[in-house]
Amino acid sequence: MNTRDALMRLGASTAEAIAKVLDSLCPDQVERGDVAVLNPDTNPFATLEAPAVAVSVAYVDGVTGANVFVMTAKGARRIAASMMGQPPPEDDASELSVLELSAVAEAANQMMAAAAAAIGVVLGQDVEIAPPETRLFNSASEAIDAYEMAPHGARATFRVCDEPCRLVQLVPNAFVVRMTRALDEMGVEHVSGGASDGGEGDVHEQVALDDALRDIRVRVWAELGRTRVPLGQAPDMPAGSVLELDRKADDPVDLYVNGLRFASGTLVLTDDGEWALRLAEVAGRDASDLQRTPDKEGTVS
Repeated sequence: MNTRDALMRLGASTAEAIAKVLDSLCPDQVERGDVAVLNPDTNPFATLEAPAVAVSVAYVDGVTGANVFVMTAKGARRIAASMMGQPPPEDDASELSVLELSAVAEAANQMMAAAAAAIGVVLGQDVEIAPPETRLFNSASEAIDAYEMAPHGARATFRVCDEPCRLVQLVPNAFVVRMTRALDEMGVEHVSGGASDGGEGDVHEQVALDDALRDIRVRVWAELGRTRVPLGQAPDMPAGSVLELDRKADDPVDLYVNGLRFASGTLVLTDDGEWALRLAEVAGRDASDLQRTPDKEGTVS
């Protein structure tokens, strides 16, 4: 397998993994674009639409290289809103709130973990990543100066919440050598345009990728109930204040996974004195049966 085919396989596998995470965070709002090998004479950030938010990770074990996921600031705010069950923001503000940055960082952490899992499947080994780093760029030149280019690379495009996004993979020579050798040993067929040919090698790789994605950690929390208070009253509430929620003590507790209502059940106390949830009902797999929660975990609205 030559270098271009190896990079296309890398880009296609990683794009597939990230698309699955995006689909779970923003249901029915993700469109997949194409996968391409980067031209070494062209900087992949030169056409960046500013202001933009970029999240990057470096590999700390197994391989070297980096992934950079870039989205417009408007797109980042829309992704955050979707994760929190809120409607898209109506204003065009480029500044992200602390809550929006937190949601984007959480999304990026899961996407990059998925990307690492995909690379691990290709190489046949575990790949560890450093914590994601989030940056806001006001111009393409800022992004160009922020990342050191590698000899090779791949790029995958997406459209999320009707905003363009891209994944840029910066790949050093040593990575390409190892990847090409690993793919040759697997007997993977050549690919073009980022699409797989549906051969036996593709099926085995897809199964391995699905298994790897199952190990990605996601946010899970239980919601006891909700209430609303006037904004001006909240800061003046003293310690010891009691807020009545919208549920009775014996009502089911909802369980949320990545902002989606996944199940309901009853609270139980473990032998170690910790709270746990015994599931009584699991939501259907159909997207229309899932409900979104507008709040981050641990809060009441």
